[in-house]
Amino acid sequence: MERTDTQAQATGLVPAASPSIAQKVFYSLGQAAQSGGFDTAVGFVFFYYSAVLGLSGTLIGAALAVGLVFDALVDPAIGSWSDNLKSRLGRRLPLMIVSIPPTVICVGLLFSPPAGLSQPLLFAWLAAFSIAARCAISLFHVPYVALGAELTTDYAARTSVVVYRSAAGVLAGLVITALGYTAFFADGGLQRAESYPGFGWSAAGVLFVCMSACCLGLWRYAAALPQPERVAEPMWRRMPSEVVEIFANRSFRLLFISAVITYVAQGLNATLNQHSFVFVWLIKSENIQFISYAFVVGLLLGVGSAPKIQARLEKKTVVLIGLSLLIANWLVMQGAWLAGIYSPVGEAALLPMQINSFVAGVGLGFVSVAYPSMMADAADEHEHLFGRRREGLYFAGLGFANKAAVAVGVFIAGRALDVIRFPADLAKNPGAVLPDDVKVQLVWVWGPIPAVIAVISMVIFASYGITRARHAAIAAALRPSGGG
Repeated sequence: MERTDTQAQATGLVPAASPSIAQKVFYSLGQAAQSGGFDTAVGFVFFYYSAVLGLSGTLIGAALAVGLVFDALVDPAIGSWSDNLKSRLGRRLPLMIVSIPPTVICVGLLFSPPAGLSQPLLFAWLAAFSIAARCAISLFHVPYVALGAELTTDYAARTSVVVYRSAAGVLAGLVITALGYTAFFADGGLQRAESYPGFGWSAAGVLFVCMSACCLGLWRYAAALPQPERVAEPMWRRMPSEVVEIFANRSFRLLFISAVITYVAQGLNATLNQHSFVFVWLIKSENIQFISYAFVVGLLLGVGSAPKIQARLEKKTVVLIGLSLLIANWLVMQGAWLAGIYSPVGEAALLPMQINSFVAGVGLGFVSVAYPSMMADAADEHEHLFGRRREGLYFAGLGFANKAAVAVGVFIAGRALDVIRFPADLAKNPGAVLPDDVKVQLVWVWGPIPAVIAVISMVIFASYGITRARHAAIAAALRPSGGG
């Protein structure tokens, strides 16, 4: 049943005005911590523990998947906590501040396991700090993205906020990538165990700076936002009904399901990037950074152009275009290699892989801007339908989809390495050549299989129904005046 005008007045809906440039810049630094610093740094973990430390791919996949699943399960609790917290700093900022020290410490320790650990102990170390690091960053990120939905309710201005956020994440990822490949992984350092602890603690330092600056820059604004009403029921009793409530919204269900499937494909592909670059395409470790830079350029182009494209097209169309570009990235080079049509190696493979990654960056840029903006629109629709704002749970749902699905992708990747008999001792034999049959199977798992999974996501997502006109009607109904 749709909400009444009296309910609209009771929610304290934030103004539609666009936030200032300073507010958007400080806000964007929080994304630099998550997708830029944390996700980029943790992207090296799979290669480190498998090809360098020699831990079984299945064990690595299981350890990282456990961390992601545990993280995904606590996201709704953090979202509900954030939605209902009352403090002099507002409902979002206290959790963000508390998360900073454990995030920094756990990321550093994730890259610093004691030397000589047995396989069971190495697995335990990886699982423990994967869980701890991911839960700590979620305590920051879930209220952070919900705060972004509160910066403005304007349909177009929300996209602008996401652009700032995405750009900061891209730039921070660029810094971490350059730091890793230039200072720690040059001259074959990607396959040396002693390279990783220094890299891990340096990345943790970048996280500390970005997270702290975000909180310091936004505390006045966050403290001035409307506070929630006191909730009498404890979280463990009210949250199940809140989760059922958000899934009652069809728009949320479609976004959630399609996101899960997309992130499974992305997680599977991304986990095996370094294995494929190093052992199939024979690209030197210090040159892999140039593939990452091409991806970043594409990502910045996608993020920067998304608002202009969304001014002409619906957000749903932008996502479908982005997914199509990702699928091309997973099929073109890999398909040509599998068919024996085009199989460059070493220096000759660098430029084709850069072009491939550039295309993927553009596609992911479209998706990374449109998806969160659409989730904020769906949260508005939720208030219109049910009379309550659930930004925290909505973005926790998007985070859950990401983490649970990537966990599945990472586990599949780890299990696939064992199934295809990927040698665990390659780091000890840098000159060793991967058998041809293992290369073929690795390329299949890295490219065409994620592409097929992504097509399924596109089919489901195609029926999403919040258009620009639909959101305008919702926004009008949510205005305190009743929306004339």
